[in-house]
Amino acid sequence: MCTLEKRGLVYVLTLTGDDEHRLGPDLITSIRSHLQRLRSEAASGSVLVTAAEGRFYSNGFDLKWAQEAGSGAFAGRLHHMVSSFECQIMAEFLSLPMPTVAAVTGHAAAAGFALALCHDYVYMRKDKGVLYMSELDIGLPYPDSFMAMMRAKIANPAVRRDVVLRSAKVKAAEAVKMGIVDAAYDSAEETLGAAMRLAEELGKKRWDGEIYAGIRKASLLEVSEVLGIADKGEKRVRTPRL
Repeated sequence: MCTLEKRGLVYVLTLTGDDEHRLGPDLITSIRSHLQRLRSEAASGSVLVTAAEGRFYSNGFDLKWAQEAGSGAFAGRLHHMVSSFECQIMAEFLSLPMPTVAAVTGHAAAAGFALALCHDYVYMRKDKGVLYMSELDIGLPYPDSFMAMMRAKIANPAVRRDVVLRSAKVKAAEAVKMGIVDAAYDSAEETLGAAMRLAEELGKKRWDGEIYAGIRKASLLEVSEVLGIADKGEKRVRTPRL
C-alpha cells in the first residue's frame, strides 16, 4: 500500500504497487499512520518526499468502493472518503513540521491532484502522466477544501478556470508554464532524483519544524480555515501599531 523509509534527514513515502493508488479508506489510513510517525520522529532538518510506483501517482478517490454499497449508500461513502482525506491527509500535510516535496511520477487526478498540491513543492515527470480534476466530467461537486487549495496554489484565474471548469488534462511541461508545478523531468527516476536533491538542500537549513508548519498554514490561510487548522490570532506574532 505505502512505505516510509529514511535516507539521512529525508523521509521517502512511496505509494507501492502497480494499481491506481485510489484514495479509499485503507490507503488514507495507511498514509496517515506514516504521517503520524513522521510527526513523532521529526527533527531539525527533516524533509518529506512522496512518490508512487507504476503509471499513477493517484487516480483520486476509490469510487468503486463507494459504488459497491449501492446507489443509496454511495453519497455516504463518498462523504466518508472526502472527510477522511481532509482530516487525515490534507490537514496532516499542512501541519507537518517539515518541508514537503511531491515527485509526481504518474497520473494525478481529482483527489490525487489535490494530494500533490498539499506539498510545498511539486515536481513532475514529462514522459508520462497528467494532472486532471475530473469532477466536472464525472458529475461530482468539488469539496470546499479542494477549491480553496486550487485558489491558493493556482494563482492565474484563466489557468484555474481551465483546470476546474474545463477539466483540462495538463501535461508536465504545460503545468510548469501554468505555474502549477515547479519543474518537470524526463523520467520517473529523474523526477525522484531531483526531488531528493531539493529535499537534501532544504534539510541543510535545519529550520524549526513547528515554526515552518505555522508559517505554511498562515500562507495557506483560506485552506487552513476550511480544514479547521488555522492558528488562533493570539498565537501569531504581530507587529505593534505605532
